[in-house]
Amino acid sequence: MRKPDHEPRDAEDETLFEIWSYDGKMAHQSIVEATEKFNPRHCIGEGGSANVYKAEVSTGQVFAVKKLHQSEDGEVANRAFASEITALAEVRHRNIVKLYGFCSHARYSYLVYEYLEGGSLGKSISSEVKAMQFDWIKRVNVVRGVAQALSYLHHDCSPPIIHRDISSNNILLDLEYEAHISDFGTARILKPNSPNWTSYAGTFWVFSSRCADIFLAELAYTMESNEKCDVYSFGMVTLEVMMGRHPGSFISLLLSSSSTTTTTQNITLKEVLDQRLSPPRGRVTEEVVTIAKLAFACLNARPQSRPSMQQISHKLSTRSLRAPLSEPLDAITLGKLFDNTTLTP
Repeated sequence: MRKPDHEPRDAEDETLFEIWSYDGKMAHQSIVEATEKFNPRHCIGEGGSANVYKAEVSTGQVFAVKKLHQSEDGEVANRAFASEITALAEVRHRNIVKLYGFCSHARYSYLVYEYLEGGSLGKSISSEVKAMQFDWIKRVNVVRGVAQALSYLHHDCSPPIIHRDISSNNILLDLEYEAHISDFGTARILKPNSPNWTSYAGTFWVFSSRCADIFLAELAYTMESNEKCDVYSFGMVTLEVMMGRHPGSFISLLLSSSSTTTTTQNITLKEVLDQRLSPPRGRVTEEVVTIAKLAFACLNARPQSRPSMQQISHKLSTRSLRAPLSEPLDAITLGKLFDNTTLTP
């Protein structure tokens, strides 16, 4: 078992991962014992290519272990496995899940991550109980964290990393509602002076025949891996956080309307926001409005006209969000949000 060259989070981590560095067999045995040979009762998440298990080792530390399914198409599975390790080995950011180690073996292939108690963002949105605890301040912080992580991947990593599967299910939360991007199995590292054309991978945001036509045009563009596909997905996830539901039917309504301008002028932002919560008040209202504007800008039909994640992250900085609103929330229509989405560097 190998461990990427991460700096330990604290003294306790350092002791354990020194052992992992020098004795992979001991580390592997600890994982197998903690999960009882990957017994289903320790499974906390299931996916098409892997299951995730909660492993509490003898030291009391808890980890999330992503075990790949044994598949006949070993080439695809191995490529995703290698992609995730390569993408995360050198990544260090508070809003990206930490990879502590991995095991590649004929019987067991798995990755070991930090365990995040809050579960996925998707579950916090879909659960009626969790949604009530997921207030506007927390939601704003989650969106900001995801933006900062993507900005880091696109603009601070060399070469840049494109995630290609940003969704609410691939964003994990800790107990403080800090967001952590996970699941880099389809990530693409953009190497300079090499073609970046690739097959599409990730979450398909298709909702109606009209949307499908638009998406196919989008797909033709995103066959060339670049950061604009992540920007689009960020916009969709942001709307999901603000609306409290998947934005598919809402986007379909806007796209299929015979008069989109009339529709957007008649719908207020307050009507679109998650109705399970009381409307935002005070300074958080300004933040919510700014976030909504940015989300719609990310969905621009022309990928090249979408803002960069660096611009979005800057716009979401605490200092940038303090511009007072010129009118109350219930007077702000979607049309007004569409009118002013151009960002400046």
